[in-house]
Amino acid sequence: MSYLPIQQLLKTAQIGTDVTVKGWVRTKRESKNAVFIALNDGSTINNIQVVAEAGQLPEETLKLITTGACLSVTGQLVASQGAGQAIEVKISAVTIYGPADPDKYPLQPKRHSLEFLREIAHLRPRTNTFSAILRIRHALAFAVHKYFNDNGFFYLNTPIITASDAEGAGEMFRVTTLDATKPPLTEEGNVDYSQDFFGRETNLTVSGQLEGELGALALGKIYTFGPTFRAENSNTTRHLAEFWMIEPEVAFNDLEDNMNLAEDFVKTVIRYALQHCADDLAFLDNRLKEEEKTKKKEEQSELGLLEKLQFVISNEFVRLTYTDAVEILVNSKPAKKGQFQYEVSWGVDLQSEHERYLVEKHFKKPVILTNYPRAIKAFYMKLDEESSTTPGQTVRAMDVLFPGIGEIIGGSQREDDFDKLVARMHEVGIEPEALWWYLDTRRFGSAPHAGFGLGFERLVLFVTGMGNIRDVIPFPRAPKTAEF
Repeated sequence: MSYLPIQQLLKTAQIGTDVTVKGWVRTKRESKNAVFIALNDGSTINNIQVVAEAGQLPEETLKLITTGACLSVTGQLVASQGAGQAIEVKISAVTIYGPADPDKYPLQPKRHSLEFLREIAHLRPRTNTFSAILRIRHALAFAVHKYFNDNGFFYLNTPIITASDAEGAGEMFRVTTLDATKPPLTEEGNVDYSQDFFGRETNLTVSGQLEGELGALALGKIYTFGPTFRAENSNTTRHLAEFWMIEPEVAFNDLEDNMNLAEDFVKTVIRYALQHCADDLAFLDNRLKEEEKTKKKEEQSELGLLEKLQFVISNEFVRLTYTDAVEILVNSKPAKKGQFQYEVSWGVDLQSEHERYLVEKHFKKPVILTNYPRAIKAFYMKLDEESSTTPGQTVRAMDVLFPGIGEIIGGSQREDDFDKLVARMHEVGIEPEALWWYLDTRRFGSAPHAGFGLGFERLVLFVTGMGNIRDVIPFPRAPKTAEF
């Protein structure tokens, strides 16, 4: 008899047919007349109930059917007599693939804290919350590839090992085969990386953008979607040391085109999740509502999870310059009453509290901020012109701001003028010779182009309503955390 995933069984199977279901026991309940077992195989948030008459199963078999045990059940699909499910399986045969000692199995049918579940990340996908998150994560990843494929983009695999630092942050993980205790040294006493595997110092990438630009200036429209790494010693709920980045890059696009692409892209992938993950999102929406009840009134979110997602896809994103945003913030009630933790003035990098004020309080819509001060942005962003010959103090950057999370996308039109790019590199202390290959695209057939970066886990965090980014990636990597 063929085995059907529970998701498919609940949708297509006919009452009266014989079926085989396989999965892990969520709960077992015994009454005087029957044994009720809730089985889940990970294909859906919904369990299927399997029922055996009292005395039908040997006592030694019943003892092994505990929470966490893995079973195969064959039986007839019948209309359920109880509340909570329309159909159930009347057992005719049971195979126990693997028992789970109830005295040792850490996932019992009760509420576990997220902190505890992070300690057993190898088992947490078996919980309702994390199975829902991982199914939504899959749907969003599929939607990302589908969106770009449908819109004529080419998927470009950029290097994970690199000799460049796209962000200029310097917080990178080194890649080396040199002896850690006795590395070869130069005459000056420094580590001699010429004897290393690649013949030079190399690191794990922080971004695929620079290589992505090379692809866009040949193929027109590309996107990257791969792992990136930052050795930032941060333990906040918004930072990971290993995460996935989505970075489209488009030749001939300007800042306006870039904003249009970002808005359409993020709306489309969220809409896909709403259409294809309805049960999982409904579960997480209810979970978040229960969580909100435990918070102080002033800390509670005005929008539920599903409302927040609809909020994004239903509203046109407000677009304004950084300068205009600072003026709004400086004149806001929180600023005048000293309620912002960080002061606002022109030239500072806006904090999450400022970004969320603009989205949640002032405009009550998603916001795209543009034209940031050059001093707080990367070297590759195109300078705004103060005059026909003089560069201004702002760059053609853009950040997309969402409710509850602040910045979710950052991007810009790239500097396509060779001389201006070299001057900017000198200004921020980057040796042009180190990026000769990047500059070649400005030497030979340069073209206007633009792109942006979206941290995939930030997107999953927003769509699932979770509060900690370590809960939306299967195996989080953070300072002092590299288990599993």
